[in-house]
Amino acid sequence: MKKAFVFPGQGSQFIGMGKDLYDNFTVAKDVFQEVDDALSQNLSGLMFSGDENDLNLTENTQPALMAVSVAVARVLEKDGGVDFAGDDSILMAAGHSLGEYSALTAMKALKLADTARLLKIRGTAMQKAVPVGVGAMAAILGMDYMDVVAIADQADGAETCAVANDNSVGQVVISGHKGAVEAAVTLATERGARKSVMLPVSAPFHCALMAPAADAMRSALEDVDVSTPLVPIVANVTADQVLDAAEIKQLLVEQVTGMVRWRESVLYMKEQGVEQLVELGAGKVLSGLTRRIDRDLQSVAVQNPEDIENFLKG
Repeated sequence: MKKAFVFPGQGSQFIGMGKDLYDNFTVAKDVFQEVDDALSQNLSGLMFSGDENDLNLTENTQPALMAVSVAVARVLEKDGGVDFAGDDSILMAAGHSLGEYSALTAMKALKLADTARLLKIRGTAMQKAVPVGVGAMAAILGMDYMDVVAIADQADGAETCAVANDNSVGQVVISGHKGAVEAAVTLATERGARKSVMLPVSAPFHCALMAPAADAMRSALEDVDVSTPLVPIVANVTADQVLDAAEIKQLLVEQVTGMVRWRESVLYMKEQGVEQLVELGAGKVLSGLTRRIDRDLQSVAVQNPEDIENFLKG
């Protein structure tokens, strides 16, 4: 079965994630230790048994989720014998927002320690870009993507409002100034959205208000070596595959302000022959989205020792 590996983004985190990997696999323990060392922080301790509010700080959430995803990938590779480069059934990889960094690291385009530091910078810069309370995000459910685009365009004026995530059929997220997002939510409700939910986020991600964070990432990425990934990576902002190192860097900068085109990315992977999406890391969010996007695509979430064993059995 032709497969792609996909890596989750913010919102999948929970206290205790990765602990069973740490306890059962030396290679996973090494991943968490390397991330802790790179950040000069006991991030693994926070992940395993810390305070949820601290884990939910964007600057901690992003490297933490990446560490769990890469730990699972390394276990599959080192202990499970999965050959990402040599297995003809593995066609490509992708990640949702910060998960794109996890994908690039798992597929050896980025070094683990570099990625940990980049995501700490990214999380901090995204948080600082807009004062708390000024921005907002909302999920619009049960409405066609183009209808949400029209609503966001109508609300976008003196204040910013834009589509941030095209996650799946009937699940689109908007982002921008709080007042403009609230106006868009009202419009969506009036025009028949099944539900509109203000999201509990600390900043308005993936919109023009994140421009200062994009500048920070451009600067940070200048000093980082990027290699050709083992398999093509489907980029968030293009919903197309990329292998070129310079292009990868540019797309990671654009991703900060750009829309996450996840629905299109999944459909692109299917068009390329992918039959199964394998979600590596915390939670099962992407597996749920896959089922909404295309029920013909198989999806499986691999996040703990039991999942790893079942996956390797085939």
